[in-house]
Amino acid sequence: MTWRWRYEDAHGGEVTDRPLPREVFPSQADAESWLGENWRELLETGVEQVALLEEDRVEYRGLSLRQE
Repeated sequence: MTWRWRYEDAHGGEVTDRPLPREVFPSQADAESWLGENWRELLETGVEQVALLEEDRVEYRGLSLRQE
């Protein structure tokens, strides 16, 4: 099983119009750790929220990168 992030705009649409990291992770914990280290850079490139996928299954979606 592999895990990856889908990068989304504020409306939940996938961001595909710019180069973004396409990391693949062996576990959910590895994916979440990576996001914890890289969310600021993603936000600076226009990513507003993310969804975590295991293969093609959505584990969760709509995780905002903005601090509330």
